[in-house]
Order: sequence, then structure tokens, then C-alpha cells
Amino acid sequence: TRNSIEPTLVRFARHLHARRGLCEITVQNYVSAIRRLEPVIGLQPTPKAVEQQIERMHKAGASYSHIVNTSIALEVYCAFIGRPIKQGRPQKPRHLVRGTLSEAEITLLIAAARTLRERTMIATLAYAGLRNKELCRLRIRDVDLGGQTLHVQATKTQKDRYTHISSTCVSLLAEYLRERGGQLGDLLFVCFRSGKPYSQQNLRKLVRTAAKRAGLKKRVYPHLLRHSLATNLLHRGAHLLAIKEQLGHAFVETTMIYVHSSPEHTQLQYRMYAPSYL
Repeated sequence: TRNSIEPTLVRFARHLHARRGLCEITVQNYVSAIRRLEPVIGLQPTPKAVEQQIERMHKAGASYSHIVNTSIALEVYCAFIGRPIKQGRPQKPRHLVRGTLSEAEITLLIAAARTLRERTMIATLAYAGLRNKELCRLRIRDVDLGGQTLHVQATKTQKDRYTHISSTCVSLLAEYLRERGGQLGDLLFVCFRSGKPYSQQNLRKLVRTAAKRAGLKKRVYPHLLRHSLATNLLHRGAHLLAIKEQLGHAFVETTMIYVHSSPEHTQLQYRMYAPSYL
């Protein structure tokens, strides 16, 4: 029953925090994976049961990340119950980034915002290249108008970082902060009616609505602005390592996806530096 597995999951979560030193988000993901799989493989899964589960996921066409994350969760859990196993990993596919927004399209998107807050949120996403959660977690004290930077709290990579913003974005943020008021520890963006934190779901709806209002025919979502910043920086000649630091990638290989996805950039570089033989 559901009640019978909860004590085990509580001990598992405590183990992940205390013995593994994992962050809360990772702990929640691992615990949720075991809770989801328990009806199929049980609380004391055998190696065969685990293998059959991974096989089912492959046959069902589950994504690479879903299979890998589930495999890791099962490995950690089986070690916790004293039945250590080691799973193989599927080869990571190299997906290309498609449908990014040009500078002109982002200009239209920002202009389509109806309020100062909406305009500031979209501009901050576009200029800083933040993840959804990073924007929603920004606090007033994280904005350094003089230094033209934002202090981004640890999320995916578990490392705080500073990300740069343009003078145009700084001006918008300054105007917004004058209108908003509040204390340094307050969240930068909240829902006006309830005063509650601005959710990622609300952010997705905001960007989608603004894109429709702007007449953009592409599928537009907050993370696309992050991809678009990287692509537009690359087209303007920014160094790959600078883009890596701006986005907060742990490895430059992650940033390389934008090079693979931009044949125009490679072609421009070739034309600029190609040797002359004839």
C-alpha cells in the first residue's frame, strides 16, 4: 500500500541527504522515481526486475534523460537497500537547437508585453539567458544595477554565478524596481494579486501569450530565450567560453551544441579564415 512504502522512502531521503550529500531537488527526483516504480518492481527489486524495467522504458521510446535519471535513481536505491547494481547507459543523442529567435523577433516579443513587469521579465530572460527557475528565484538583492550583473542562486549545477545584462536591461530593471519597491530579501517578481512567488507555469504562460500577441509563428517558451541568447551571442562573434560562463554550463561540451546547431556561424568562420590557394 501507499502508506507502507512511505517510511522506507523517508529513510531513503534521509540517506541521500546525510550520506550522499545530494541537494533537495535531486533527492525529490530520486524518491519520486522509486515511488513511481514501486508498484512494478517492489521495494526490494531484484537485478532482473530492474533490467526488465529499463528494457520496458527503451521499448516505450522514453527519452535519453528519463532513462538515465531512472537508472541512476535505481542504482542509488538498490545500494541503499544492500543490493547494489550497475546499469549501462544509452548513448547520448546530439540534439540540435532549432527555432531560436532572432534579435528582431525578441524585440517584437518584448514590445508585446503589456505591463512594465511583463516587459522586465521577458527582457531579463532574453538578455541574461536565465533558466525558468532562476528567474523566479531572483531576489531584489540579486540585482546589481551598477555592475550590470545578476546574482543567480544555485539550481541545476549547484553553483552560484553572476550573469551579465545589457544597459538596456539595466534601465528596465531600475524603472521596475522604482515602481515595485520592497525589501532587499523580497523576491524580484511576484504575483500582484496574491503576492505569492511567480511560478514557472505563470512564466511559460506569459511568454506564450506575448509571442502570440507579437505575431510570432514559432513555438515560444522561456527556455527558448536562453537558447536564443547563446545563438545570437555566437553569431555576433562571442567566445564559446564566455557563452558557457553566461549560461552557467558546467562543461563546454554542453555549450558546443550551439556551434553544431549554427551552420551559418561555421560558414562565416570558414569564409573569414579560409586559406587562399589560388
